[in-house]
Amino acid sequence: MRASASTFAQGVDFSLYVIVGISVFFLIGITIVMLYFVFRYNKKRNPVATNIEGSHKLEVIWTAIPTLLVMVMFYFGWMGYKPLRKAPDGALEVKAYGQMWKFSFEYPDGRITDSLVVPLGKPVKVNLVSRDVLHSFFIPAFRMKEDMVPGKDNFLWFEATEKGRFDILCAEYCGQLHSYMLSSVTVVEDAQYEQWLASTAGTSNEHPGLALLKQNACLTCHSQDGSKIIGPSFKGVFGKTEIVVTDGVEREIVIDEAYISRSIKQPNADVVKGYMKGLMVSYEAVLTDEQIASITDYIKTLQ
Repeated sequence: MRASASTFAQGVDFSLYVIVGISVFFLIGITIVMLYFVFRYNKKRNPVATNIEGSHKLEVIWTAIPTLLVMVMFYFGWMGYKPLRKAPDGALEVKAYGQMWKFSFEYPDGRITDSLVVPLGKPVKVNLVSRDVLHSFFIPAFRMKEDMVPGKDNFLWFEATEKGRFDILCAEYCGQLHSYMLSSVTVVEDAQYEQWLASTAGTSNEHPGLALLKQNACLTCHSQDGSKIIGPSFKGVFGKTEIVVTDGVEREIVIDEAYISRSIKQPNADVVKGYMKGLMVSYEAVLTDEQIASITDYIKTLQ
């Protein structure tokens, strides 16, 4: 982890040091008092129990000091948290999508990437969107972490202070392949960032359907080589006869365009026997009919 890769990093670290320092102070202080009581008031020294009168002075001290220290922790925590919730005007806005089990990023020009590229020293606002379950967008080197909650708008913003490549992780357990949900943010000079924006690096000669499968993390659960992951493999599936469970009843169907389209829009309607229901969410609001047709066209090639 870098010592300071964003403008917030040093403040977050200092707040952590303050809280840890106060916690250590209490740990040592309480331990010393406990040991003192054990030796001072043990049975050998006090064979007959005696009543000890209270002390208002001590009560004030051990109430006032912890209160002051807790207020110190609150102050540094609040002063660090407050600027995190107000992004500067004119910040570069990028939309980050979290889904099982992949991050993807959409830039203002419509470009979608698997990793984040940002300019050095410029504020960047990342709007967080979850397409399925609860995720947490975490950039350790920037000391930034925010939840991605389905149906709820959330964001974080930062200003990178170091060039380089930094890890992006999901910090909320989101299912079987949670630990594979990795990405990165690359910080470059402003001129290099503008060059990247103007380049055609985001284009690809691969099949549009394959690009859509990658973009929407479909290949995390469905293999292309026949191996079984969480969902059925795409290899050789088109035209294949399968037994599916529909409303608790098994029936035999043929995998065709209509079935693939329905499975993308209503993934729990006809679940292939042997696979778990409820793991896939609907992509009806994410993929258009044309995109679904492109995906189907690609699946047809995997024979």
